Amino acid sequence: MAGHSKWANIQHRKGRQDEKRGKIWTRIIREITVAARAAGGDLGTNPRLRLAVDRAKAANMPADRVKYNIDKATGNQEGVTYEIRYEGYGIGGAAILVDTMTDNKVRTVAEVRHAFSKYGGNMGTEGSVVFQFKHCGQLIFAPGTSEDKVMEVALEAGAQDVLTDADGLIEVLTAAADFEGVRNAMEAASLKPDVAEVTMRAENPIELSGEDGARMQKLLDALEELDDVQAIYHNAEMDSEPS
Repeated sequence: MAGHSKWANIQHRKGRQDEKRGKIWTRIIREITVAARAAGGDLGTNPRLRLAVDRAKAANMPADRVKYNIDKATGNQEGVTYEIRYEGYGIGGAAILVDTMTDNKVRTVAEVRHAFSKYGGNMGTEGSVVFQFKHCGQLIFAPGTSEDKVMEVALEAGAQDVLTDADGLIEVLTAAADFEGVRNAMEAASLKPDVAEVTMRAENPIELSGEDGARMQKLLDALEELDDVQAIYHNAEMDSEPS
């Protein structure tokens, strides 16, 4: 179905993120803080921090603000931040993972559970849906990019797979540990991905049309609005313009 174009869904997601830049910055700062506290402020020895800083640059966060938050995080301030993943089901049984960072686990689980229940989903138990996702590096190139060049560079750099869909979108998959090396190789070959991230990739996407797609988007939006939510992964492919 044309309405379920993966490229259209990616563009739609990027547009929604641009609309919420303030919240995106907050989440990036939280990720920088946790990464720097866990393994120090040196980008050369802390790949998680390096990815967070890359996200900050892509979101046009000023360099001095990035540096300030790294310095602040490595100053051993008091306070504990928990990283917690919640699992659940959306419309039509779609699988959802919700990654959070919080200083109050009781508040966060209550807010996540409320969003699920209010918008037609259900919280699941630990392990209930995570098996439907693969932790991996993902680089996505827009339709029109040379498939032969992407495949040659990606596989030479150690990528696990290169996939092309009916619209011409090219997806490069890597082991999480190999993501940075593959991305650097692609960029050195003047191949700039539209999406480049370590993610939880859905193994078996399901299509949601019309009202179901619109309801699913409302649930995702409600989860996205929660202050403690860092990332949401799901296996729903919805109409680019739900009716």
